[in-house]
Amino acid sequence: MQAFDRGAALASMQSNRYDVVVIGAGMTGAGAALDAASRGYRVALIDARDLGAGTTAKSSKMVHGGLRYLQQREFRLVSENLRERQRLLDNAPHLVRPLRFLLPVAGRSSPVDHARRLGYGAALWAYDLSGGWRIGQRHHRLSADELHRELPAIARERLGGGFAYLDARGDDTRVALTAARTAALDFGADVANYVAATAIERDATGRVVAVSARDQRTGVDFAITTTTVLNAAGVWSDQVRALGDPRAAPAITPAKGVHLVVPRERLDITTAAVLDAPGGRLVFAIPFEDAPYVYFGTTDTPYAGALDDPPCDPPDIAYLLETVNRWAASPLDVADVSGLWAGLRPLLAPRGRSASVRTTDLSRRHQVLDDGSGVVHVTGGKWTTYRQMGQDAVDVLGRYLGARPCRTASLRLHGAGAFVAATPLEERLARRYGDETPAITSLIARDATLAEPIVPGQDYCRAELIHGVRAEMALTLEDLLARRTRAHLHDARATAAAAADLARLVAPELGWDAADVASEVANYRAHAEHEFAAAGIPW
Repeated sequence: MQAFDRGAALASMQSNRYDVVVIGAGMTGAGAALDAASRGYRVALIDARDLGAGTTAKSSKMVHGGLRYLQQREFRLVSENLRERQRLLDNAPHLVRPLRFLLPVAGRSSPVDHARRLGYGAALWAYDLSGGWRIGQRHHRLSADELHRELPAIARERLGGGFAYLDARGDDTRVALTAARTAALDFGADVANYVAATAIERDATGRVVAVSARDQRTGVDFAITTTTVLNAAGVWSDQVRALGDPRAAPAITPAKGVHLVVPRERLDITTAAVLDAPGGRLVFAIPFEDAPYVYFGTTDTPYAGALDDPPCDPPDIAYLLETVNRWAASPLDVADVSGLWAGLRPLLAPRGRSASVRTTDLSRRHQVLDDGSGVVHVTGGKWTTYRQMGQDAVDVLGRYLGARPCRTASLRLHGAGAFVAATPLEERLARRYGDETPAITSLIARDATLAEPIVPGQDYCRAELIHGVRAEMALTLEDLLARRTRAHLHDARATAAAAADLARLVAPELGWDAADVASEVANYRAHAEHEFAAAGIPW
């Protein structure tokens, strides 16, 4: 296997000149780095945290057009989303797959319920016509009995029929990680996590000449020489913008989205559901593909706190539980919650409108701005359209670098080649690693204990943690448990119970001694316990 080597990338960044330094290695930055590198530009990609650790890791994990955007008459946005959904299905079939959604309608025969049924039907026809048909199936109606057979957790008396349609799912962080690895392994980009941009340097004419950076792991400062800079830092974009222009007006309005996880035995659904929520919103309930857990969300509320690790507040928890319990045959409470996450959407700040505008009403479109000095900012958007965002941003960079055609519309991500699974283990691994699956099974062939699960009830195996360190630039226990795998999201308590054993497993790979192991375990457990405490959920 080719190396994805942080040390080599850091050495290169300190000795080479780049066409573009991309700041932010979430979905947007990783996609832009891949777009630029595949055009033949020399690219460096850095992030102050782990790859995909910000908004990307905290999405709803759906690759979709956005049914509710039709209510806002964002027809062009929905069409673009659905076109990009199909490209992801084609270019990353090992990471993104179709997912059946059921949209139940309440059974009461009031005028409101009848109007809602008509509205959903019209919205789904518009969804199909906007590009939903590309996935190979149009929506169709279902009777109440048909819905209940697929959604036994929903109280039968609540159901009055509904609809089924296809969208898609994907592991957000693995898609971002794979885009970054594709840029590095296939097109020579230099990628490093835990590297913070501290300044954007300009020459006497005001043109960009370098990015000052700091290795967060060692504290070493260095400069990355470059012709252009792409700010793809998501909710941190205004902070990066301020590095070059402290007077720049804020361009981002963060909006918080919260999700909860419960064991599937407490919410028995095997097909994704779209549920009416208070306030006219929709809440998705989706079974995880790789563990017996179901997650549901999301909220959409203004956020003004610290951008790092926003909390799931008790009102968020109450709202989501209230929504699900309006439908569930067996009500849930906080004790049922096994995992949770909160993420911040980097929405475009409203201009010329009241500052009190609801975040649900702000556009999910993206915007590319060129400040004229060689710094380009890409903001807004959603992860389904990351490829288009990267294309648009790199097109603008071409003003400085010389235009070159985009190649990513049909560019398959690393691991998307042909692979035939011969065992159930290989089949499960192939859903995450594609044709790189033999890299995992070869570890197991040398040590059969590496086939054991890292957490009981989940299908992540111990070999995946070794692979995460050797091939995917994981540097901490949290990197491995929250992002290279999603064990932490599924069941934080069970994962915390296994943390010490798992830290000892990877210690030789990362050069950890006993004190390092103890520190990593303590840090991970403290983080997990803090998440639950902030939400008012018993640990």
